[in-house]
Amino acid sequence: MRVNYVIFRNPLGWVGILGSPGGLKGLVLPQTSPEQVWTLLARPDPKWQGESVNEGRASYFGDLPNRLKSYLSGKKTSFPDRLDLPWASPFQRSVWDVCQSIPYGETRSYSWVAGKLGLPRAARAVGQALARNPVPIIVPCHRVIGSDGELIGFGGGTDLKRLLLRIESEAR
Repeated sequence: MRVNYVIFRNPLGWVGILGSPGGLKGLVLPQTSPEQVWTLLARPDPKWQGESVNEGRASYFGDLPNRLKSYLSGKKTSFPDRLDLPWASPFQRSVWDVCQSIPYGETRSYSWVAGKLGLPRAARAVGQALARNPVPIIVPCHRVIGSDGELIGFGGGTDLKRLLLRIESEAR
C-alpha cells in the first residue's frame, strides 16, 4: 500500500499528516521539531513516499496543510476529509462520527457522546475510543470534556486542548 506523509511548520510548531489513497491515516499534533513529528507518525516505513512542505509541495493532501495552518492561526476551518482507518472498530467509528457532529467552538461531555450512541453508561468506553483517535482536530476529540466541565483526556495534553477550544471559540 502506498502511504504518504507530510511534515510542515505551523503557528504552533511542526505538524505531520499520514495518508493513503483511501484517506487520512494519522495526524500528529504540534511538536517542537520535525524529528519529533517523524517519530510520532507511527514509525513510518522507509519505503513510504512523502514530501515536506518546506522542500516541496504537499499536493498529495490537497489543501489540508493550509487548512490546518489556518485553523491553528485562529481562522474557522472545516475538515471534511476522508479517513482510512480500517483497523478501527465499529464502536470507535461511531464515537468518532458523533464527535465530528459537535459544533465548532462548542464542547460536549463523554456522557453526552455515550447518550447519543444509545449507551448512556458507556462514557468510559467513549473516552477509550477517543484516546485511540489517530486524527485529532479532523475528528475533534478536544471538544469532549468531563461532565463537570474539566478538560480531561487529550493526547496533546490539557494545555493544548484548552488552546484549541480557545482558538475555536474566538473564531466563531
